[in-house]
Amino acid sequence: MNRSPNVISQLKYWFAPKSLRFQLLARTLIIIAGLLLLIGSLQYVLMKDFLYRNQAETMEARMMAIPRDLMNAPPGSPPRRGPTLFMPDTSLAAYIQYRNHFTELTDETGISSPRLPDKEYEAIIEQFEKREKVMYKVVRNEDGTEQLLVFRPIRGFDSIGLFQLGTPTAPLKDVLLRQLLTFVSLSALALAGGLALYLPILRRTLNPLNQMVKTVERTDARNLNDRFPAGQGQLEIDLLADSFNGMLERIARSFDAEREAKEQMRRFIADASHELRTPLTSIHGFLEVLLRGAANKPEQLYKALHSMHGESKRIIKLVEDLLLLAKLDRAPQLNMSDMRLDALILEMEPQLRVLAGNRGVHFDITANVQGTYDPDKIKQVVLNLFHNAVQHTDPDSGAIRIILSSIRKEAELIVGDNGPGIPPEHLPHVFERFYRSDYSRTRKHGGAGLGLSITKSIVEAHGGTIGVQSKPGEGAAFRVVLPAAQ
Repeated sequence: MNRSPNVISQLKYWFAPKSLRFQLLARTLIIIAGLLLLIGSLQYVLMKDFLYRNQAETMEARMMAIPRDLMNAPPGSPPRRGPTLFMPDTSLAAYIQYRNHFTELTDETGISSPRLPDKEYEAIIEQFEKREKVMYKVVRNEDGTEQLLVFRPIRGFDSIGLFQLGTPTAPLKDVLLRQLLTFVSLSALALAGGLALYLPILRRTLNPLNQMVKTVERTDARNLNDRFPAGQGQLEIDLLADSFNGMLERIARSFDAEREAKEQMRRFIADASHELRTPLTSIHGFLEVLLRGAANKPEQLYKALHSMHGESKRIIKLVEDLLLLAKLDRAPQLNMSDMRLDALILEMEPQLRVLAGNRGVHFDITANVQGTYDPDKIKQVVLNLFHNAVQHTDPDSGAIRIILSSIRKEAELIVGDNGPGIPPEHLPHVFERFYRSDYSRTRKHGGAGLGLSITKSIVEAHGGTIGVQSKPGEGAAFRVVLPAAQ
């Protein structure tokens, strides 16, 4: 009982007009039926011509037995009749050209002879005189009986004429009809047998496509890593499977990127809220202290105002960094000009040494490194990297090195330190916003964790790249590569 719905659904699937199986099956059957119809038509025409030609040759051979004295009559008199020489259901007639005389020579057992127009008889006689091949003719007599006619030239007393022998075509058509019915029956059996063999082959051929349909139906956001089997021995199906696999891979990457973007946004909002909450909480606390009477005490008032001023500067710096990152993400506006990187870094040397304090600073600058950059943004890159090195090195024993070199069409800037280094698990995240590897790199002054993100955005806006190399206990080296003039 449970199989009936399945059978019905399978039949609907197979014979649905929009089904690929139905269309392939129907079009194949139409093509085969058309070919069989064409073959049958050609066979009918060729067989008909063969039978008619063969019958005409037989009749021409029989006409050789007609006595010539049938035409040896005096001028002006019809040919004499002779004894019965022919099979029943045949016709015999004679045509005399000079007087257009048509004589029926058929005996009582025969059938009446059809008469052709005189012009046709004259044309046939002319063909015989030119020794050309005279084809048979198919004509109906007065009774409506269709006959196959053949001709033989004759000569009498100053007369030229034709013998005309005819036989009904009905027996020949019966043979043709039997042949046609046999061909139609065999064609129907061949179509039925071919259909029985073709259906399993078609089902097996389309099975990979059905598997792809089932896989697509099962595919959702939870199993985007599933892939279609590609090597199934069918070029089109394999190409389609490769295309689907590529699409699934792109969709999976898009989902991963979306999830990562959402996670980054969540972390960004949480980190930004945390960074803003700390100074705001501090300011709020100092305001409460002032409201409780500390405003009347100059010492407490000065400390509170000084702390509030520092926290407000921290908020302003954080907001400015966030605005800068938003501008760089949207469409960075750079004031590009031709400049020398070595001159810019040497110009910043006094400022960098002041920031370093008691730390050692070593400059290794290649001269005449030129390119097209935004000077203010490049200064910010150098300051951010240098400030990051200052934060993560010892105030007394720390050492910072700045190296600028030119390699072919690229300028390479390296800012390294001898700090505690960055653990391997933190290296992929150092350029993320609000990310701080405080676990291994102790800092004297806290930051929001936006400096390296801003640096990366500025470098990429210039068409460059930035990376970091570090081992725990051996310091860190940030490497910036920018396009340079040749």
